[in-house]
Amino acid sequence: MSEDEDTRLARMTPEISRRTLTLLRGLAGLEPPERVPVEAMDTADEILAEYGTDGLRVLVMTLAAWATAQIENVSELSGRSHEAVLDAMELACLEAGAEE
Repeated sequence: MSEDEDTRLARMTPEISRRTLTLLRGLAGLEPPERVPVEAMDTADEILAEYGTDGLRVLVMTLAAWATAQIENVSELSGRSHEAVLDAMELACLEAGAEE
């Protein structure tokens, strides 16, 4: 990443991080669960419209950082390896796909 790009992304990071947290607060426990992707896409569309692809990049970086931290927390609390936690997540995705 160039210094200009780094500076540009850094300027929008606090606002996009705040909006990401607002999104996650709204998604946790959302019923029916099928609404989760819809709400996530609505937020991504809003960020794209406001900040362009740089905003989407910051959104992805923010979500990846938070997801990684939570995988590490689950791993530590459950006594499983990171790989075992990710395998369980992958299995859940495969099972969900098989039900459709």
